[in-house]
Amino acid sequence: MAFEDSSSLSRAVPLTRLAFRPLFLLASAFSVLALLVWLGFWHGVFVLEPHAGMLWWHQHEMLFGVVVAVIAGFLLTAVQTWTGRRGLHGWPLVALVGLWLAARLLLAFPVAPAPWVAALDVAFLVAVCGVMAHMIIAAKRWRNLVFLPVLAGLAGANLGSHLGVLNGDPELVRQSSYFAVLLVVTVMAVLGGRVIPMFTANRLGLTRKPPCRIAEGLAMGSLALAVLVQLGVVLGGALPSWLLATLLGVAALSHPLRLARWQGLAARREPLLWSLHLSYAFIPLGLALWALSLVGVGRTELGIHALTVGAMGTMMLSMMARVSLGHSGRPMRCLPGIGIALALLVAAGLMRSVILALWPSITHWTYTLSILAWCVGYTLFVVRYAGLLASARPDGQAG
Repeated sequence: MAFEDSSSLSRAVPLTRLAFRPLFLLASAFSVLALLVWLGFWHGVFVLEPHAGMLWWHQHEMLFGVVVAVIAGFLLTAVQTWTGRRGLHGWPLVALVGLWLAARLLLAFPVAPAPWVAALDVAFLVAVCGVMAHMIIAAKRWRNLVFLPVLAGLAGANLGSHLGVLNGDPELVRQSSYFAVLLVVTVMAVLGGRVIPMFTANRLGLTRKPPCRIAEGLAMGSLALAVLVQLGVVLGGALPSWLLATLLGVAALSHPLRLARWQGLAARREPLLWSLHLSYAFIPLGLALWALSLVGVGRTELGIHALTVGAMGTMMLSMMARVSLGHSGRPMRCLPGIGIALALLVAAGLMRSVILALWPSITHWTYTLSILAWCVGYTLFVVRYAGLLASARPDGQAG
């Protein structure tokens, strides 16, 4: 009966047919609202008194609210393709989205005990991990088990951020957030290696270049080791900063070698392609800036924002635009305004990293412009895709 009720709901309300529909739409809209609140705070206008204060709320919600929701929407949609089993839909999907929404509301308006809110927030990722595990194991698609420890790690990082607040330990908050950033970059590197060269070659009729094993090994191996080292730091290990700096430096040098084989120059006329290549290019940039900061050159936040705004922000927007078209049965063409939206995200990433590294004296207005660029870019996505995400596939299929 529960299965029939879920199917009935998904037929009546297309927004509940697959996870990408509500999560992409809500995460994008929430990112705009959250950044407008942050912009007001940056200019001295206090419109919110969230849990743990504005600084914690901003970094936590952009990472564990927005980014995590987009990852969940993508993975819970992709796992249907990987396993051949019907993805989460109907009432179970509504419950999962409700869990995410409840955490956002209770963190913005802290009316419940902090430990309860922390448990509610972490439970979202635990639930996503559980759904993924069930579908992958049932279909015996063992290759995709790689995403389970990443999701579990993100849940742990989120818990660490909350525990840092509850115990008055800002260093635990900071290091947990850095751990989450590296985990998300790992997801991007794994998925990017699968889809960017494939999308480019298929769309442009090119022959895919075989991967360079040395570059692949260095790029992914150094990144994986960096994740483990950062985990050790979160757990209280007294690890030397040069160790993480070395691993990040190796990753920063090897990921461009990987990217160079994906034929990005041929994609310069296709916004849904060049945006993926440029978003991936922010990964070595961010890792390099982060590595330099660990040896005393520059600020860590430049590297972190190259990764979060430039890499994650651009890739999320590009992948959401593409996945939403493909899984809703629409032609794979860039909708009006989305190319501009993607260019704005690239500009925001550059402003929060390279521009501030070169001209730190213009920090205040560079922050403002980068926030506005994100907000306009994601607003364009919401405006162009809200109707598409909330309507049924034209071919009548589920999804």
